[in-house]
Amino acid sequence: MTSTTRSPLRIGITELRRRPGTQREVEVSVSVPDLAITTARVPEGAEVHVEAVVEAVEGGITAVGRVEAPWEGECRRCLELVTGSLDVELHEVFEPNPTDGETYPIEGDEVDLEPVVRDALLLHLPLAPLCREDCAGPAPETFPTSVEGEGDDDEGERPPDPRWAALDELKLEP
Repeated sequence: MTSTTRSPLRIGITELRRRPGTQREVEVSVSVPDLAITTARVPEGAEVHVEAVVEAVEGGITAVGRVEAPWEGECRRCLELVTGSLDVELHEVFEPNPTDGETYPIEGDEVDLEPVVRDALLLHLPLAPLCREDCAGPAPETFPTSVEGEGDDDEGERPPDPRWAALDELKLEP
């Protein structure tokens, strides 16, 4: 980000810090780039909607609210495009000396909500998207998938895997 453009997710807290208990409402829609894991992502340029209440507390600032964003990914079985939306609650703390992995830093007279938003969305993207529960995959005749409860009674017992045949020879004494 260039120094001439100020992110709408950077919130000034000078007035809040003067009187603990003071609150400021934040509502903004913004694009947050590079929100992706291996299986799903927030589309580039998509609007991420943030609603939060930023409040001064003893020793820091809290941000409580929610983040909403669309997501897309590939179905884990058929690889077709799957879309959905995220609605994630926020309950975060900002401190002058943050605890790594637990709180976020206060930077001068500002807090930056972007890392909070980024972490919340990335942690809630689906790890294995599925287009529908009964998706049979791209070629169900060639590569059948077993959906729980289906096929259990139809096929009977499957023949043993020949790679484990040597274990049948093993005799264990009680």
